[in-house]
Amino acid sequence: MSPADYRARLEAEKFEYEDREEVHALPPIFHYWTQKHLRPQLQPFGFDDPASFFAKYIRPGRIASLGAGNCDLEAILAQHLLSQGHSGFMIDCFDLNPAMLARGAARGIQQLRCIEADLNHWTPGTSYDIVIANQSLHHLVNLEGLFDNIHACLAPDGKLLVADIIGRNGHLRSPEALTIVREFWKALPPSCKFNHSLLRYEEEFEDWDCSRDGFEGIRAQDILPLLRERFHFELFLGYGNVIDPFIDRGFGPNFDPAQTWDRAFIDAVHARDEAELAAGTLQPTHMIAVLAKTPVTAKEMRRDIPEQPVIPPCPRPVGEELRIACQRLTALGTRLRQQLDAGDDLYRQLVERTAWAERLQQERDLLQADLAARTAWAEDLERQFDGRTDWALQLEAELTARKEQAARLEAELLARTQWAQSLEAALAEARRLYHEKENELAVRTAWALQLERELINNSEPEHNKPLPRRS
Repeated sequence: MSPADYRARLEAEKFEYEDREEVHALPPIFHYWTQKHLRPQLQPFGFDDPASFFAKYIRPGRIASLGAGNCDLEAILAQHLLSQGHSGFMIDCFDLNPAMLARGAARGIQQLRCIEADLNHWTPGTSYDIVIANQSLHHLVNLEGLFDNIHACLAPDGKLLVADIIGRNGHLRSPEALTIVREFWKALPPSCKFNHSLLRYEEEFEDWDCSRDGFEGIRAQDILPLLRERFHFELFLGYGNVIDPFIDRGFGPNFDPAQTWDRAFIDAVHARDEAELAAGTLQPTHMIAVLAKTPVTAKEMRRDIPEQPVIPPCPRPVGEELRIACQRLTALGTRLRQQLDAGDDLYRQLVERTAWAERLQQERDLLQADLAARTAWAEDLERQFDGRTDWALQLEAELTARKEQAARLEAELLARTQWAQSLEAALAEARRLYHEKENELAVRTAWALQLERELINNSEPEHNKPLPRRS
């Protein structure tokens, strides 16, 4: 399946269940069959139906429900635990449809936590004591990934509780089952051959693949073998096969439990179904199971082969068949008118949304043009920034060089200052010595002059000298 096909089916699935408040609505003949035939098979194991099966095995703790939808079952289980005095539990309700989850949240049960998630890509964020899958697995594509994630998040003593369809993909019949269905089909009056799901009359039973356009039963036949690979069955109850088309939403509405023949026909189909299942010529298409991570002692349903009742001829005369046919044609006409009205309404919505989409496209084009202009402006700014960054880096390098030069000059100035100071000290010392020498020279000069005078005086002739006095 391509990603585009998957997305289209996903949106169709969301749309189909967006406004459906009653998800599990089935015709009255289905409930006749479950009460008369299925319930006695389940009661020896301590429950009457799938809902009471989950209630039996649920326990307080952290619970995950996969494909919870409107949270109908989850609300029942929460009330069951609360009625037993338990309040310290939480049921995480996972579903991909936000509208359905909103209906679940509106129930106001604080122990229900509604979480939008596509189970084909679900990654658990915590561990769970119980994981519930109620009629959800046959809608999923990535069963391997889901089962691996369940195994990873399930507590060591945790349980996986499953009620689901395990027949062929698309809810098709096996060749053996199809032969038996068509055998019973021959005994049906025309009024019972109208397909309410596909809105058509089927003189011969047509084996319709429900997974052709959506996810219904898309990998139903892989559920059981993949579970066997990863888990251990503590309880396995398999049931149903040939009976399915006669009690489901397609042909089930054709049967009235108040009519003796209708009940006799369903009883006969069920008896044949059970006989074939017990003999192993048919495999069950439904299961109720409790699975664990570690090996346990498995329980299996045991069947006795019932006697095959004889189907009496349909007692309805031709006139009655015509009346029923006219009644159903009238109902079909009403449904078609409703669907046409709904189609007109959808067409109006389509026109409005197309105009809205065109406006959005125009706004998008304007935004893209504005974005392109702003991107160009930003790119220009980036170029300027890069240029100025280079210039700043160049200035920084030049500043660093000048700082280094200034440091060298400062060191040289300091050295020269010290040299000048030493010269100045030397000059001052020279001046001091000069003055000392000058003073000494003056003294010596005066002494020399004095000597010179004395010498001059001493060098005069004797006759020029005064005569010494005599005493």
